[in-house]
Amino acid sequence: MKYLHTMIRTSNLEKSIDFYCDKLGLIEIRRIVNESARFTLIFLCAPDDMIVKNETIKSPLIEITYNWPDEN
Repeated sequence: MKYLHTMIRTSNLEKSIDFYCDKLGLIEIRRIVNESARFTLIFLCAPDDMIVKNETIKSPLIEITYNWPDEN
């Protein structure tokens, strides 16, 4: 079975990046910040999966989703 990516929602982006990147060794390959919708997406992959062909990652990814807190 293959999968494109799986999403994990977080309430603390810094702690999640520390865990997945600093402790587990995953690599951040893309970050999308959407200010109007107030969210951040971070895509991670394993170091051995960093095979890039035609600028497209073909390996499975973990997507960290962070919804920004309300402004109020």
